[in-house]
Amino acid sequence: MRNKTNLVVVVCVMTMANIASADTFGTEGNQFTIDFVSISGDASSANGMNISQYSPGDSKYRTFTDPGSDYRMGTYEITNDQWSKFSDSYGTVTGSPSNAYQQSATFTGTNVSTNEVSWYETAQFVNYLNTSKGYSPAYKFTGTLGTNDYTYAFWDIADVGYDSDNPFRNSNAFYFLPTEDEWVKAAYWNGTNLQTYATTDDFVPVAGVDTNYDQDYPQSDGPWDVGSGSEELNGTFDMMGNVSEWMESPLYSGDSLSGSSRGLRGDSYRTSYSNELSSSNRYASNPINEEYFVGFRVASVPEPATLFLLGLGTLMLRKKQ
Repeated sequence: MRNKTNLVVVVCVMTMANIASADTFGTEGNQFTIDFVSISGDASSANGMNISQYSPGDSKYRTFTDPGSDYRMGTYEITNDQWSKFSDSYGTVTGSPSNAYQQSATFTGTNVSTNEVSWYETAQFVNYLNTSKGYSPAYKFTGTLGTNDYTYAFWDIADVGYDSDNPFRNSNAFYFLPTEDEWVKAAYWNGTNLQTYATTDDFVPVAGVDTNYDQDYPQSDGPWDVGSGSEELNGTFDMMGNVSEWMESPLYSGDSLSGSSRGLRGDSYRTSYSNELSSSNRYASNPINEEYFVGFRVASVPEPATLFLLGLGTLMLRKKQ
């Protein structure tokens, strides 16, 4: 009987690992949802693994560190429809520097990944997700919202929610842009190690089937509708190809300048080479840049119910041992 109970609890806990959920934002005609998958499990065995195409000593060299806590990753990249409904609810998305807020999406399909968004614009999107639900904004801006003096800044020790390990993100925020380690774990961690590709079998993704890449592929002349490809290792879509995705974290570890280049991951529809979709490919862009092949996805802390069930499962396991 004891073994049977343990088995039931283990199955319960394991099936919670990639549970899907959806959160709703906005009201009436501007209402939209964001789907998430849960990312959990101890990935510390991969700590120190090179997750860059560079060698030790190169300034762009980077190794993986397990985020150390459960979180949720957006199932899909944010779409033009979600961005449009956000901006209609939020008002003018602008600020300083002004050249971070000049462009509109080049590819305009409703369910296409939104594009031509600067890092600063994505930060305002994420802040809206938080404040519209009563949470702390993830990212600090000074000045007046909706005006040209609205300026991004780091959180500092005097701010409630300041985290010395990550001055980008307020620790009381519920939604945020993923750090590079959070993004890499969601894309490539299979429970044992970091894979080369985000495919369920770690095989090279097939262009136009698993994901949208390869300029020679007839449909690869822009991002496609999110979810058009194959479901990936941890329940996500398009973490390889489609549009490159902004990271919360900077290109260089420990970089403490608010205007420093931010990481990009996943490459985009433009790449012709599958190795650029791999776990070792990293690059960056200036946060003011609005590029037609760059978009983003959102991450979140776990839902309280998920935390409770996972905690309950762990407690039951300990009692039965």
